[in-house]
Parts: sequence; C-alpha cells; structure tokens
Amino acid sequence: QVQVAESGGGSVQAGGSLRLSCIVRGITSVTCGIEWYRQFSGKQRDWVSTTTPEGYTTYADSVKGRFTVSKDKSPNTVYLQMNSLKPEDTAMYFCKTSTPCWGYRGSGTQVTVSS
Repeated sequence: QVQVAESGGGSVQAGGSLRLSCIVRGITSVTCGIEWYRQFSGKQRDWVSTTTPEGYTTYADSVKGRFTVSKDKSPNTVYLQMNSLKPEDTAMYFCKTSTPCWGYRGSGTQVTVSS
C-alpha cells in the first residue's frame, strides 16, 4: 500500500523559512517523480515544482529563487526548502508522485505566513 506524507508546515512571519518533507512509502522498486502543489483558502490550486526521478527540478515563477527542492538519499523522499516566505505563500502544501509512478497524493501540510 502506497502512502504519501507531507510534514514540516507551520506558522512563520514574512521573511522566514520552513522546510517541508514528502515521504513516499510503499514504492521501493522505482524512483518516482515528485510534484509539489499548494491550495489556497479560496480553493485555487497552484503548481509549485516538479522533480524528475533523476533529480532535475523545475519551479513556478512565483517561487523561483526562494524555494528549493532537494532529494534525500532514501528513495522517494524529498524536501521543499522555502525561504523568504511571503503572506501570499499561505496555503496547504501537497506532494504527489508522478511519472513513472501513479499519482499518489498526501493529505497536505499547512503553511501560514503572517505579515
């Protein structure tokens, strides 16, 4: 059974930093691509980043230069380092497995940035 778990969210002031984790359990035979998304309180969902199984990451323009994805030595574990956080980054953050894996998603972790 595949499980995806995000963690590391919390409340910070503008300019602060958080590091989110995405751990995928139940997939050991392949390395998955991992995508991060965020959903705002108005239900709009934005793509944040995509990391290929080889470790190449692309970012949304809104987070480029502030957010960085890194891979753990454990397969299918990635981190989203978020620096220079802004109030508009406030959202529920989700990670999702992608090619070559099926699209499994976790329940998310809340990030709140106060001004």
